[in-house]
Amino acid sequence: MNKWCLVLACAWGASAASAMDLSQVYEAALSQDAATNAARATAQAGRENLPQARAQLMPSVSASFSRNRNQLDSVTPNSLGQLADASSTYPSSNNTLSVRQPIYRRYQWAQYRQTQAQVDDVDAVLESELQNLSIKVAGAYLEALMAQDQLALIRTQMATYRTQLDAAKKMYAAGSGTRTDADEVQSRLDMSVAQELEARQNVDYTRGQLRVLVNQPVETLAAMDASKLALLPPNPARLEDWVEKAEQASPELRVLRARVEAANFEVDKASAGHYPTLDAVAQWSRSSSENNLSIDSTYETRTIGLQLNVPIFSGGSVNAAVRQALANKNKAEQLLEAGRRDLGMRVYKEFRGVSEGVLKVQALEQAVRSAEQTLLSSQKSFQAGNRTRLDILNAENARMVALRDLAQARYIYLISGLRLKALTGEADRASVDALNACFTE
Repeated sequence: MNKWCLVLACAWGASAASAMDLSQVYEAALSQDAATNAARATAQAGRENLPQARAQLMPSVSASFSRNRNQLDSVTPNSLGQLADASSTYPSSNNTLSVRQPIYRRYQWAQYRQTQAQVDDVDAVLESELQNLSIKVAGAYLEALMAQDQLALIRTQMATYRTQLDAAKKMYAAGSGTRTDADEVQSRLDMSVAQELEARQNVDYTRGQLRVLVNQPVETLAAMDASKLALLPPNPARLEDWVEKAEQASPELRVLRARVEAANFEVDKASAGHYPTLDAVAQWSRSSSENNLSIDSTYETRTIGLQLNVPIFSGGSVNAAVRQALANKNKAEQLLEAGRRDLGMRVYKEFRGVSEGVLKVQALEQAVRSAEQTLLSSQKSFQAGNRTRLDILNAENARMVALRDLAQARYIYLISGLRLKALTGEADRASVDALNACFTE
């Protein structure tokens, strides 16, 4: 284990001082991630629908002004009964001020309340996107670390194979070894060269994933410090408590509930076609020479009253719209139920990932210790003539596999814990910072 830590430190420690930790990556992604910025813009645009819907219930005031110059040509009989042509030019004007206050409009009230539900929808979508961002950032970061660890393991293994190959060749040249030993080691070394190439490509790919999130190159990462990793079971310890918490606080369910509520008000909007509307109307107007019968006359009119519109028959479109809205409401309710069931399954999965992850990490830590002891015993047995070089190679390979599986289990444990918090709406900056405490500064 000490040898592995030393090699890993040598491979990545040179740039640790300038390494980017998880909190820094998350902070950069908050402002640079395109999907998150799009969700913010969508939420901002959705909130503006609320004042627009409220405006439909407020008084509306309009004014109009017109000034015209008119040319009137007429043919009229004179006092002798003869037709006479006349032409005149005159100005005209009209000033109007109107005020309308809705008193009863079922459609507009339903639309206003529906818009409130839709604003809750976009806000919940934004919150869900922020929760997902923490998962995306942590997942990409841990995946990049896993690729980095895998590359370091392969390089450590290659160094061991080269040492073994050199020893096998020397022993064969001295007559105490076999050609088979050297060929076996050479075969393992050749395979590890191909594995190193694949691992380097994976490192570049995972770094590219982080670069997309933060919109800047990510050269080095803060590595995990296993001594800082606290293996804790879920708290609370009951799965049912987590499911209940998720159903109450999950941003995804908030989105679906808001859409059910919006669908309910869509039914109200559709049925509003059966109801009358009532407005209070006031108008003042002043006109001068408004038509050719009132030349040089000025009129000032003041009007105040109520305007009632009663729908009688619309060809059945209102009933069809109600049926359509009810079908969409049923769809939204079924999607909510499906989302609730799916959420319960995901909570169960991540809960098991945390609770069983603790046991798996502990088991693999023991497996690493056992693999190291097996390697040490194989080396001593080889020196005593009881083991072959192939036994040493197999023991070395088993140790590397155990180290790889241990690193992967630790990362899965960490991301499962964060995913579990995200399902309950708790994967915020504080959760990311708590996770970041497991990495070297």
